[in-house]
Formats: sequence, C-alpha cells, structure tokens
Amino acid sequence: MDINALFENFKQQRIAVIGDVMIDAYLSGKVSRISPEAPVPIVNFESREERLGGAANVALNLLSLGAKVTICSVVGKDQAGQTMQKLMENESIDTSGIVYSVQRMTTVKTRVVGNKQQLLRVDQEQTTDLNKEEENELLLKIEKIVLSGIDALIFEDYNKGVLTEKVIREAIKLANNHDVITTVDPKLKNFLAYQEVSLFKPNFKELQEGLKKTVNIQNESELKSSVLALKNVLKAENIFVTLSEHGVVMMTDSSFYHYPAHLRNIADVSGAGDTVISVATLCLVAGVTPEIIAQIANLAGGLVCEKLGVVAIQKELLHQEIEKLIATC
Repeated sequence: MDINALFENFKQQRIAVIGDVMIDAYLSGKVSRISPEAPVPIVNFESREERLGGAANVALNLLSLGAKVTICSVVGKDQAGQTMQKLMENESIDTSGIVYSVQRMTTVKTRVVGNKQQLLRVDQEQTTDLNKEEENELLLKIEKIVLSGIDALIFEDYNKGVLTEKVIREAIKLANNHDVITTVDPKLKNFLAYQEVSLFKPNFKELQEGLKKTVNIQNESELKSSVLALKNVLKAENIFVTLSEHGVVMMTDSSFYHYPAHLRNIADVSGAGDTVISVATLCLVAGVTPEIIAQIANLAGGLVCEKLGVVAIQKELLHQEIEKLIATC
C-alpha cells in the first residue's frame, strides 16, 4: 500500500457528519481553600476555554487528515449556538447543514477544573427527539448536501435527539440512492434503525446492549457469531467492533478479522471512538480493504488514547505508525 497516496487521497474527500454536536467548555483556576459556606473547594478563576465536541470532534479528526467537512445537526438559536457557529467557522467546517431552532438548547458541557483536576461538570442540554418540523428541515439540508456531491455520510450518535429514527432511515435511503458511503458510530437508542449501511461501528458494550445478550469477549467463536447476528439484522456491508484492550474485529460478507490492541500508555480514552470512525470512513472511501481499515483505525484509536482530553488524530503521527505496521507485516 502506498501510504503517501492514501493520505493524498484523504485530501480529495468531502465528508458530511450528521449527529449531536456540542461545546466542551473548561473553567480553570487554582484551589487554595475550602468554602466556609459548604465543604467544597473555591476555584479562583483563571481562564475559560471552549472546544468543539460530540459529532463536531469527528469533523475535527477528518479535517486533521485533510478532508473537507460539512456538519449536519440541529442546535439552539441561542448564545451557545452562535459560539458553536464561530468555532466551526474558525476550523473551516462547512455549517450549511446546521438547523438553528428556537425550540432547542445547544448542548454545552462545562467542566470546572481546579489545580488541573476536574472537580465538577455542569451539562446544559436538551435530549428530547427533534420535532417533525426540525426533522424535515434537517433532512432538506442533508438532501441538498448529498446532491451537491459528497463521498461519505457519517452518523455520529450521542443520544441527544438529533438522530431520530426518521432522520436515520431517510438519510441512509438518500445516501444509498446516490452511491454515498454510510458509516455509523451508534448509541443504544435507535441502534437497529441503521439498516443497510456501509460500515457499522459499535463498541463491545453497545454490541451486547444492542443484541440484548451477554457475550464472552475471550470466546472467539461466540464473539464471531454475535457480530454475524448483528450483521444479519442490520444487513450492513461491514461490522467493525472496538473491544478496548482486546483490540478490534471486522466482519465482511466473506471474512472475519480480529486484531489485538497495541500496547499504549493510556492517558484518556475520551474521543477515541470519534477518531476510529473518522479514519475508518476515510479509508473506506479511499478503497482500502476492510482488513487494512481495521488495522489502521485500531492504530489511530490507540494513538489518541495517549493524549489527555479529547484530541484529534495527528496526521504525521498516524503516517509514521502505518509505516511501522506495514514494515512488520
């Protein structure tokens, strides 16, 4: 495989991400005393930082690898929604697929950090499903974006209400009718609504919850039969399951692959799934075989786990790791 050609191919791709976007906010300062009002630390404020999170972090991973990205979502017509728009524009993310609704609240997760340790998290969010008007407006935007010519549609579900059953089914149908690759990073709600997609990527916990059964992760035969059962239910082309320290498995129509995890100094697993679906999607669009997709995405997920916080994959680092992988094959 020509790695340089692969990364050049990434730059040619236009990807749309549908799902729940959010702002990750951090209030940071120093703690030197406990409050006299209650047994809680007093944080002397020093800084506030706002970052893109949720499905928007998938967009950041795609951008880091050179792709062009459009976000499709519904956020509140509020101050946080304006901040979201500005953050996306600063990253050159196309926001033409975003619906701004007066009926909804933009999701913001605010972490209070004292002496570099998280003390508290405050969530501002609305998790009810979109109403019919919001669904229809979002689907119209998705249709326009698909017809404009994209290479893949990623569904990034955080159970915040954007990916309703109607949005999922209509968007997949639209993509399939126009030969657009569809990939999914699911959550339990509407887990089985993602019918006939190109690649479905649950983690092991989601696999068990979706099938409503306990699976012995160390029993290869049981693991394989469970992944096959999910594949048959979804009629998906590929099922790609991340197994944490047990690696990953990929099932196609003809093959089943299981690759172990790479030894890493794990600092934080946050955002690893976003990286895995981003890398897997770009490789799928580039025509990489499922066997190699599983290995490259496995590498990418491990690399971001070595970093503190939610971070996008570093292109140069992934390039180096792929070179090492090929050298050992």
